[in-house]
Amino acid sequence: MTTKTATISQATPVKSDVSRLVKATTAIAWVILAIGFTMCLLNINHFSDKNVGLMVGLGFMVGSVHIYVIGTAIGLVHARRNQERNSSPGDSH
Repeated sequence: MTTKTATISQATPVKSDVSRLVKATTAIAWVILAIGFTMCLLNINHFSDKNVGLMVGLGFMVGSVHIYVIGTAIGLVHARRNQERNSSPGDSH
């Protein structure tokens, strides 16, 4: 009975997996932004920090920006890693 071993280079995600993740986080961020915007519009009548619906809506809007930035950063990190991997060590650009 033999066992299979995997090296680190074999375990790296394929580019399509990363692009799917970036697209998913972007879509989730837009949905959360729409929910936050809707909640803010529905609760704008009493503009106060005691208005829970308005504050939750603002939180959703701020959170959507964070989700979008995290997804974009993941895509950029993987793109840079792939770019460095494809360039040979002796090249000076």
